[in-house]
Amino acid sequence: MHRIHVGILFNNKTYLGIPNRVTGAESIDNYEEAAAMYGLIPCYFRLQDLNLNTGQCTAYLKKKQNYVRTAMPIPSIIHNRAIYTDAKAMYKIETLLKKGFIIFNSFNRYGKDEIHKLLNQNATLQPYLPHTVDASISTIADMKTRYDDLILKPCSGSIGRGIMRLQYVKSSWRVTYTKPGLDPKSVTELLPNGRLPLFLRNHIYHTPYLIQERIQLATYKDCPYDLRVTIQRGHTSHWQVTGMFAKVAMSNSFVTNIARGGGVFPVGYILSKSHDNLQPESLIHRVEQLALRIVYQLEKYIPFAADLGMDIGLTASGHPYFIECNGRDQRYGFRKANLTETWKSSYKQPMGYARFLYDHELKSTD
Repeated sequence: MHRIHVGILFNNKTYLGIPNRVTGAESIDNYEEAAAMYGLIPCYFRLQDLNLNTGQCTAYLKKKQNYVRTAMPIPSIIHNRAIYTDAKAMYKIETLLKKGFIIFNSFNRYGKDEIHKLLNQNATLQPYLPHTVDASISTIADMKTRYDDLILKPCSGSIGRGIMRLQYVKSSWRVTYTKPGLDPKSVTELLPNGRLPLFLRNHIYHTPYLIQERIQLATYKDCPYDLRVTIQRGHTSHWQVTGMFAKVAMSNSFVTNIARGGGVFPVGYILSKSHDNLQPESLIHRVEQLALRIVYQLEKYIPFAADLGMDIGLTASGHPYFIECNGRDQRYGFRKANLTETWKSSYKQPMGYARFLYDHELKSTD
């Protein structure tokens, strides 16, 4: 098999850690192993390392046991693992696409409100979507008349930052939130006369938020949990569920994000402990089918999507609900859950898709 270069596009922090193998959530070893299976040679770079005028780049390549910055042509196939939101970066990505480079997951930052509205257009998916609207003083007041338990989320937030809970308990409203910083513990405050505190009103005024009915998630040891589902294209180009794991909130917390202190477990174990009357295999099948239906809806609107992570919750009765979709799935949860082979497979699938693109897209245009 002819070996070709495949580009891995990183943000600056990950890129700078490559020589010392300090790359955070990304596993360079997994990229190397997965790429070799498909006759690929991974090279790692940032957007600023690409020269659109000359078609050249400077990338890290593994040479023997070290990574060396090497001048080379920009690879024809690029897997985007960076998040860029500024106009200059977006223009550069769009220019690369227009020049014929294939960048999958090229645009991977979509607002939670955008995703929900796209999914809500499909009537068959609506039973699996929590009631969700853009947050404002008036919509929050309206949602408080409909539900006793609500979640406020920043539309563009990640790893659980900025999420708040509004709950009606014992004839009064209270808000629960996590303070900024390293301490993931939640703080709960009563709302006099149900009036939102000034900091919350400022949040909504300055930052787009959505407000959502809080689904009563199934629990493990009295702690709510949801499932992270990694869904990817592989060497056949078809979407498939690579794997899933359970994210369990800390005691007295409503946020399941790993970065906010949530625990990580194999999904079969958690389901067997929380759904005594339902078979884990049946629940897993329900979740997988929902994830596939969701991705088929999203791919109509999201170009070059190939590697997504979905959070799906289950009620005590086993009904699945879509929570959110991540355009850059953080795969390290599989490693934390001791699902090593699935963790490696989450790197294998996109490298297989890169090979598919080379064999079926680029060669067909030669």
